[in-house]
Amino acid sequence: MPVVTSAISQGQSGKGVGLGLALVSAVAFGGSGVAAKPLIEAGLDPLHVVWLRVTGAALVMLPLAVRHRALLRSRPLLLAGFGLLAVAGVQACYFAALSRIPVGVALLIEYLAPALVLGWVRFVQRRPVTRAAALGVVLAAGGLACVVEVWSGLGFDALGLLLALGAACCQVGYFVLSDQGGDAGDRAPDPLGVIAYGLLAGAVVLTAVARPWGMDWTVLAHTADMNGTAVPAAVLLVWIVLVATVLAYVTGVLSVRRLSPQVAGVVACLEAVIATVLAWVLLGEHLSAPQVAGGAVVLLGAFIAQSSTPAGAAEPAAGGGGDRELSARGTTV
Repeated sequence: MPVVTSAISQGQSGKGVGLGLALVSAVAFGGSGVAAKPLIEAGLDPLHVVWLRVTGAALVMLPLAVRHRALLRSRPLLLAGFGLLAVAGVQACYFAALSRIPVGVALLIEYLAPALVLGWVRFVQRRPVTRAAALGVVLAAGGLACVVEVWSGLGFDALGLLLALGAACCQVGYFVLSDQGGDAGDRAPDPLGVIAYGLLAGAVVLTAVARPWGMDWTVLAHTADMNGTAVPAAVLLVWIVLVATVLAYVTGVLSVRRLSPQVAGVVACLEAVIATVLAWVLLGEHLSAPQVAGGAVVLLGAFIAQSSTPAGAAEPAAGGGGDRELSARGTTV
């Protein structure tokens, strides 16, 4: 019994760290739009901003790619999948969708990803899913509908909706691929190496799509307007690269390793709330009463999902992985 109690305590501690990492990732990802919008309004094409973001992050992570070059031989498909789906796919599909449907609609569809993750886990991997996680997804999706005020600009464009759904599917790939090897102990691929090569692969793909040789590079030498305040464009770019990409991906992947794809996916819905609040504070885009209420519902959904593991629900697995074993048991659907 002391061994079981110790394992449960370690699992709860690991889950707490995972939740903290997921929150940091949501804040970092949520701040990308606030920094990117002034650059776009200053004259940069949205795809060029995405290319600068991913390519800059890939260069920052390049030393880690060299250090973990063995991954190219041991996990080539994982690296390629992470680059194509978790990096290039999400960004390209989302920004392409914005050109055809309202921002709120595109964001809501993209953040249907947690529900799709549950479907993947339950019906493809045939693993149990806690009822609390499922309830958290339902609440988070409903709250997001209020946060983005989906009713204010609903426009039906088949291709735009398909692109937004493509972004959601790519985001599912991000959560599922981030979870690969999380219970493999010392044999698990190093998450920093996976991120580094994923960013490199994403940069290559986005180079072909964005064609940066036609970008107006002079924009980066001037200032951009942030709600009446002139901010150096280079500073905004550094924020997007270091915080909204490098920090966001590192903490996000580590959180999935400590939690689970379905729970981390629901907590990631906080990104939309954070993005809206930051836009309110920094860009002067005021929140309405439904948006405030929706943010509260998203928070409630995230809390219910992350607390889905009942204390003392399982015995530890031999050889470690106690927190992942615990998170897979309890009341399931």
